[in-house]
Amino acid sequence: MTITDSSERDKTSNPTNSPEGGAQWGYDLYPERRGNKPKLGLTDVLFKGKGTESIDKIKCERNVYKCVKESPLVKLMMGALKSSGCAIDIRRHIACEECSPTVTGGYDPVLNQIVVCQNMARRKGLIQGVLTHEMIHMFDYCTNNLDFKNIDHLACTEIRAANLTHCSFLSAWYEGEVSIFDFKEAHQNCVKNKALQSILAVREIKKIDAMNAVDRVFSRCYNDLEPIGRRIRRNSNDPFKAYGEGPYYGYDPI
Repeated sequence: MTITDSSERDKTSNPTNSPEGGAQWGYDLYPERRGNKPKLGLTDVLFKGKGTESIDKIKCERNVYKCVKESPLVKLMMGALKSSGCAIDIRRHIACEECSPTVTGGYDPVLNQIVVCQNMARRKGLIQGVLTHEMIHMFDYCTNNLDFKNIDHLACTEIRAANLTHCSFLSAWYEGEVSIFDFKEAHQNCVKNKALQSILAVREIKKIDAMNAVDRVFSRCYNDLEPIGRRIRRNSNDPFKAYGEGPYYGYDPI
């Protein structure tokens, strides 16, 4: 999920200073991106389960580090980014933050930074999925003339991220998008729905406009499997196969 546009602004600037900032670009989901870290009172700590943010951040950062060292998909993506001239420094390019409970992570192209939602993505497996998903957006931004203000560009990168890291036969089955006879169509529907949800979460546009954007670019973007090279099936050896195949496509895994 991308959380802001990439118009012609300095990437080190504060994106909330722009007239397009705020909820229109998803910042209501990532309050720390706007400097809106709330002050906690005794009631928040005693009755609302607040006050563990520092501990949550430490746990999140530890899990991020484990994924960087152990996850074949994360290591493949980091290698692909490095080979493309956009190497990741985890201290600079990955941030654990408190987010809206409706999201688990995001990519901020203005700061070129991945956000892992420490209050929602608490398990290593989920953080692995967040990192891989958002690194797809980072890779697209690095290797293409990607303009997140262009709805077709946004739709394309969301399609690719859903296709490569989210949808599988089992996930489509659990979400009620598949019958036993239409696996291929079900997978495509899963990707379309996931991309649509991501767009609507961060853009104030009509659903029909988001659907039309997904449909316009779907075929080309669905068939673009760079840099993973395959659709990852759940509970398979696909992540390790993709990691091993990386060098054949010019990507040296970390």
